[in-house]
Amino acid sequence: MKKIIFVLTLACTQVFAQKWTNLFDGKTLKGWTQKGGQAVYKVEKKQIVGETVANTPNSFLCTENEYGDFILELDLKLDDEMNGGVQFRSMSKQEYQNGRVHGYQMEVDPSPRAWSGGIYDEGRRDWLYNLNQNPEGQKAFKKLDWNHYRIEAIGSTIRTFINGVPTAHLIDNMTEKGFIALQVHGIYGNMKPGMKIRWKNIRIQTENLVPSPLDNCPVVNLLTNNISEQEKAQGFKLLFNGKNFDGWHSQRKSLSPDSRWKIEDGILAITANTDKKPGIDLLSDSLYAAFELQFDFKLTDVANSGVKYFVEMLGEEGRKAALGLEYQVLDDEKHPDAKQGVVGNRTMASLYDLIPSDKLDPRFQRKIGGWNQAKVVALPDNTVQHWLNGFKVLEYKRKGNIYKALVARSKYAVNEGFGMGDKGHILLQDHNDLVYFKNIKIRELK
Repeated sequence: MKKIIFVLTLACTQVFAQKWTNLFDGKTLKGWTQKGGQAVYKVEKKQIVGETVANTPNSFLCTENEYGDFILELDLKLDDEMNGGVQFRSMSKQEYQNGRVHGYQMEVDPSPRAWSGGIYDEGRRDWLYNLNQNPEGQKAFKKLDWNHYRIEAIGSTIRTFINGVPTAHLIDNMTEKGFIALQVHGIYGNMKPGMKIRWKNIRIQTENLVPSPLDNCPVVNLLTNNISEQEKAQGFKLLFNGKNFDGWHSQRKSLSPDSRWKIEDGILAITANTDKKPGIDLLSDSLYAAFELQFDFKLTDVANSGVKYFVEMLGEEGRKAALGLEYQVLDDEKHPDAKQGVVGNRTMASLYDLIPSDKLDPRFQRKIGGWNQAKVVALPDNTVQHWLNGFKVLEYKRKGNIYKALVARSKYAVNEGFGMGDKGHILLQDHNDLVYFKNIKIRELK
């Protein structure tokens, strides 16, 4: 009897958890209101159809109700290769840019960059999660065919799926509640009037939410020094705990790190050194071989720093120095080091003095005073990648002949074995300038 009661209880719980509410009755636009531009919205064959119109900004068909935590599903189809999106936790307030719609958007993007399912912050912060780091997710969208979209917004965890494939996993808490909206993008590029996007089977859950199982989708975590459940499952851990220097030591052990490095509100800062005394670099206590290192950094005017990896003590006995491969952190516009070296190999995100980084489109560059998201991936086969703000900006093969030739033509030519160790420390550089770091996390790769 107990077993039967348990099975019945479990079945009832699952049915209750999967209770859906339709947001579209299949006949009218009841419960929806239009904001922004003047694109045409109408109902055809139990579908909402949005059509582009010339000389108007982005248009949004918005739910009259607001939603906080929810799971949303719908089907959508593009009749033409146009841009669109599904807004959620979005707002329109007169005090914000005269009522401009702003908030999270699950992207509809059939262009070659294939960012459908990415998360864009409409009218606010721009791209939060593009799909460059999720090649499997980039394959999920079917052009000119029906696609099943799913958004899970539960607390600060936002996940998106297309046709059952995970496309984005964002941790962010800027907006907790807002309306849902169907976007028809304003005409740009090759778009023209009369292009159509269709939506149907629009439904939502708001109670007893059951998120999808954890998966391998990369996570963008915008909370300070936070490790999400998915990141934990993927093997990430904090390298800087936001409170103290546990796990780190000074290169010059006779000096305390806190004589130059300061921690406030979870942020690590190397303070400006106007006396130009020798710097105090921070080294991780642990050594790392193959790994994925993530860190956020913020520059001040004319600032210079760097994050080094595969750091070893090299040089003559009694004069050894902590040397390693460096992800350059620099104000390219104002710091003179940007013009040194060869073909820009001392600019931001470059492999310092060896390989220049590919320059980002200005749209994805952060102004001085803004936070940059950086990543170094060192694979077991010695392939190394530098990433900046969601873009892979360089890749090289450590220990190979090309690498050795580059070192031989660099300032490191005199350092035998430079960057060749099987493992090494992570190092945060003190270059006498004010630079901030947070969200320093790492996972070891096998």
